[in-house]
Amino acid sequence: MAIINPHINFNGNAEEAFNFYKSVFGGEFAMIMRFKDMSSTEYPVAENEANKIMHIALPIGKNILMGNDVPESMGRVNENENRSKISISAESREEADKLFSGLSAGGNIEVPIDDSPWGSYFGMFRDKYGIEWMVDFDPKYNGKV
Repeated sequence: MAIINPHINFNGNAEEAFNFYKSVFGGEFAMIMRFKDMSSTEYPVAENEANKIMHIALPIGKNILMGNDVPESMGRVNENENRSKISISAESREEADKLFSGLSAGGNIEVPIDDSPWGSYFGMFRDKYGIEWMVDFDPKYNGKV
């Protein structure tokens, strides 16, 4: 079965966002690569882009959350029009509460976490970096969707 690993684009604050995600999920980065690490005479990197993140990866369970800063030459990511969401299937209500509370800090809660009409424990929000998340615990699946 394929595993889905979300990849998020940022406007220069990928490292800050991923340090925040790491503080909530725990673990260690599997990779941090900066644009300067890939610079060469063939592919020069502007000085103001050198320390930005080309690739960052944070293992979370059996998945990996990945991201990067978009170089200014490629234009800005429209943070208010990110219409995809990252869905987390928690293994318990307690874990769902912890993840919802941690990730939504400083963000905008769209649906407070609570029992849903379809029988799961569910909440939805946009974090302080503009990324949209859904947190769900369904006792029928015990976090295994």
